[in-house]
Amino acid sequence: MPQPDTLPAVITGPLLRRLEPRRLVIWLVGSRVLALSLKLIIPQGETRTIDLDTTHCQVVPVGRHAFIHLIDVQLDDALPLDVAIGYDLLIDNIGIAEWAPHLLYAENQPPNFVLHSRIRQLVHGSCRKPHHRADEGLLCVDRLLAEAHTPTERPALLMMSGDQIYADDVAGPMLRAIHALIARLGLFDEYLEGAVVDDSASLYEHRASYYHRADLLPALDSNETLRERFFGGVKKPIFTSSTADNHLVTFAEVIAMYMLAWSPTPWTLIAPQVPQLSAEEHQRYAREQVHIDKFRDGLPGVARVFAHLSTLMIFDDHDITDDWNLSAQWEETAYGHPFSKRIIGNALLAYMLCQGWGNQPDVFGELLSQTQALTAHVQDDHLQACAHDDLLETLLKFQRWHYVLPTTPALVVLDTRTRRWRSEFALKQPSGLLDWEALSELQQELLDHPSAIIVSPAPIFGVKLIETVQKVFSWCGYPLLVDAENWMAHRGAAQVILNIFRHSRTPGNYVILSGDVHYSFVYEVLIRHRNGGPRIWQITSSGIKNEFPPRLLEWFDRLNRWLYSPRSPLNGFTRRRSMQVVPHIPQHAEAGERLWNSAGIGQVYFNQQGQPEAIYQHNADGKPRTRMVAPE
Repeated sequence: MPQPDTLPAVITGPLLRRLEPRRLVIWLVGSRVLALSLKLIIPQGETRTIDLDTTHCQVVPVGRHAFIHLIDVQLDDALPLDVAIGYDLLIDNIGIAEWAPHLLYAENQPPNFVLHSRIRQLVHGSCRKPHHRADEGLLCVDRLLAEAHTPTERPALLMMSGDQIYADDVAGPMLRAIHALIARLGLFDEYLEGAVVDDSASLYEHRASYYHRADLLPALDSNETLRERFFGGVKKPIFTSSTADNHLVTFAEVIAMYMLAWSPTPWTLIAPQVPQLSAEEHQRYAREQVHIDKFRDGLPGVARVFAHLSTLMIFDDHDITDDWNLSAQWEETAYGHPFSKRIIGNALLAYMLCQGWGNQPDVFGELLSQTQALTAHVQDDHLQACAHDDLLETLLKFQRWHYVLPTTPALVVLDTRTRRWRSEFALKQPSGLLDWEALSELQQELLDHPSAIIVSPAPIFGVKLIETVQKVFSWCGYPLLVDAENWMAHRGAAQVILNIFRHSRTPGNYVILSGDVHYSFVYEVLIRHRNGGPRIWQITSSGIKNEFPPRLLEWFDRLNRWLYSPRSPLNGFTRRRSMQVVPHIPQHAEAGERLWNSAGIGQVYFNQQGQPEAIYQHNADGKPRTRMVAPE
């Protein structure tokens, strides 16, 4: 086991999270508890240095040489708006230029950020799968920041709207790197119940650990449903494939995944070797290694983005597991078995520490204290089983993952995963993405705002043909086959969300930012028979590093235009018949194309009224950015 002094002080980070004039929230992972100072360099003003003691920085140990630092600095004097504010994180008086030079855009110039007086532009996207063949979409943001000459040319924030990691779809080389990093940093072990192995150390060495994780379940008839629903036994020929055979299981595995997905530094600490595999698995491993190597090589640019731009996040299913809470029957199956419940809980705990906390630290006080108590008192490098189970039980009942930013326009981020409108009579049917109580709270948040940006991981207004296909499979009792998760799949949730848009005191201008679907599109939505609004723009950008099967999407796009054109009588059978949906046209698209299938990142410019005045999709493959143009 390495000694602490052989490891770099900072393993991953810093990531700029929620930034406000009087509050700065920053995340990083250190190899030890770090004595940090934050230096702020304010243009035409003083330089402030703040010692990050326990009042400004909470530390959560996750291994012998891995400590998550949650930095939350509240300032007495507000920072200026619309200017570049330099910052440095000093470790024993050594700055970022020395311990992380890859984070700098200019030599010897510390990183900086801009606090915008209003949201003039932002970038957004979802679905970043490391071993997908597509190029890295976050490098588009890296180029945008490098080319921005003035503070107002920079986006106000990066909104990552789901599937920041794929805990359920992991390449063999990535899993091997995860295990190497666990050993290098001494990430904590845990005991496992309901599996053929007793603890995490046995899991990592087991013959089924690579490409056969479903085999870790005991060979009992009662586990067949769990194998099919949770470990991907159900093939998905239309929208996703069955790829859960390297599903992350332990808390340490998910934490290591975050570190390897966000920073180049952990990769320099390990030299993973190919595990023992069959000939066929060796071939698959080699194919995946090519994509993982390319992903790793792009991480310096990704880390630069996170160090310069406020990044907000919300989970979707792959951050935890595929089809997470899709139906009441899925929940009964997954939460009814100790092994699958532990897998979900571990991923959610890692999400809280690595993503959720940075969105709004105030709501996680009790959960954070409980986590610190768990990870500060390990026995024989194992988390205490009872305390671990108690924490996950509390976490699975937590319902404050959503949040609102007090920006102009207001930014409202929805939790469409844990507050589902479950069917009480047809347990196989897809649950609504928000229950009635959550939708009522959403309406209250929106009252009297002139404009709002709503972040919904799944599009509220999706492609009608694809939603129809999902509906047919759901009627036949197979919603898992097609990821039948859309707002219109549940009558109650669909009616309430549409009524919120019709409410006279909710905003006159809505911009809905979404991802999830692995293609990009823009719809402008008008409510029929209501003068004066509201106007709604559904802007979907997906994926950051993922794409839809191109030939299949081409046919879906074509059939959707034929069957659901604005004059089509089929529109009268949809739940959106009271609305007029006008698609924007991708600028570089072939004739008639509405859906854009290219990994990258979305960019939206807003006018003073909170309406989008320009919408772009930046292409990770280097092609010119694509403007989504309203029809004349």
